[in-house]
Amino acid sequence: MSSPMKYSYTLWSPSDTVRDVAESLGIVNLPEDVAKALAMDIEYRINELLEQATKFMKHSKRTNLTTADISHALRVLNVEPLYGYDSTRPLRFREAILGPGQTLYYIDDDEVDFEKIINMPLPKVPREVSLTAHWLAIEGVQPAIPQNPLPAESRTSMATVSGSTSAEVEVKPLVKHALSKELQLYFERVVAVLTEDSSTATMKNAVLNSLGNDPGLHQLIPYFIQFVAEKIRLNLKDASMLYLMLQVLHRLLTNPTIFIEPYIHSVMPPILTLLVGKRLGSSQSSKEEHYKVRDFAASLLQQVCAQYGDTYHTLKPRVTRTLLKAFMDSSKSVGTQYGALSGLRAIGPEVIRVLVLSNLKDWAVVISSASSVTEEDKSRLGLAVLEALRSLIDPEFAAIDEVSDTEKENFKEFVGPEVAKLVQEVDDFEAIVKAVLDSQKFS
Repeated sequence: MSSPMKYSYTLWSPSDTVRDVAESLGIVNLPEDVAKALAMDIEYRINELLEQATKFMKHSKRTNLTTADISHALRVLNVEPLYGYDSTRPLRFREAILGPGQTLYYIDDDEVDFEKIINMPLPKVPREVSLTAHWLAIEGVQPAIPQNPLPAESRTSMATVSGSTSAEVEVKPLVKHALSKELQLYFERVVAVLTEDSSTATMKNAVLNSLGNDPGLHQLIPYFIQFVAEKIRLNLKDASMLYLMLQVLHRLLTNPTIFIEPYIHSVMPPILTLLVGKRLGSSQSSKEEHYKVRDFAASLLQQVCAQYGDTYHTLKPRVTRTLLKAFMDSSKSVGTQYGALSGLRAIGPEVIRVLVLSNLKDWAVVISSASSVTEEDKSRLGLAVLEALRSLIDPEFAAIDEVSDTEKENFKEFVGPEVAKLVQEVDDFEAIVKAVLDSQKFS
């Protein structure tokens, strides 16, 4: 006789298991061939499930099969997953003695009251995961936005980490700007020569030459700029000191070994202060001294705008806005308006062509009718206007032919009789008229 077909490779009896499940469902006297067929199908399904679960385990770079792998495999096979099994929860096995030599191990599951679970309030729906980009810091400065911590919170967290209270914590800068003793001595000597009355002109010239040519002074730039700004603020009545401080800035700007570009935002306030300041120099000093200071400040402004205007795109517009506001304000002093007009001319002829020419006629009417403006001041403002108009002349296309009467009338109508009379008295009258009329065509 041939041996019966082996239909199971497991240690347990599938047919007995199927028969037990059938009896628990109320099916008795299950035929043997039906139990065997069901057992073989169940064993095939279990093997297929384990193969899929093993794939998930291997792709997860693990060696232990978890209930999560079984759940993923059930989903792949389009079977509803098992609920209530969590691989993170430790399994607690208990032992039950069925008889002599028969021990059954089972998982000790907690009994759950479904009525209690059904009546429990539903948890809040979690928010969807989203990503938002924001600036943590811009050029070393932390922007004040809700995503970033407040400075007070940062100090509190630092104090908490160190184990002390916030009152005992001293917040120090991350970067320590340490100067060598040689640089400290150099700075002290330079400041002493520039500020002491006993210093001779030869000593001051030597210091200025050193600032304009010596290498290795990059670490001292913020200190020199702060020194110049402080001296200008405290010595607005001393025209000679103001001129000397502008010379210091000029030497720093022209030193080829110094990279002063990051400090331009600190250089501009002292220059603009001396350009549009209400009153420079003492009442005993001559007016020529404060005009000399303003002219020097205008030349420095021209140098800064020409050299760094392309790097800092907002430099020229901001300076132009400040100077034009001072120029058009009739309540400002003559010195302020002179400095503003000189500064606008220093920025470039395009500013004169677009902004000054269109407002020159009304401005001249206000100045000529102002009783507080002396003839000497009007003459000084007239010289500033002439220099501004001369900046429009193109050297390559300077006027050679004489100006016709029609062009003279158009010029007078455009700039006003006051400015026209002023321009007619200079030698380059024709060139100025041609340049202004050409600018009027392109404006």
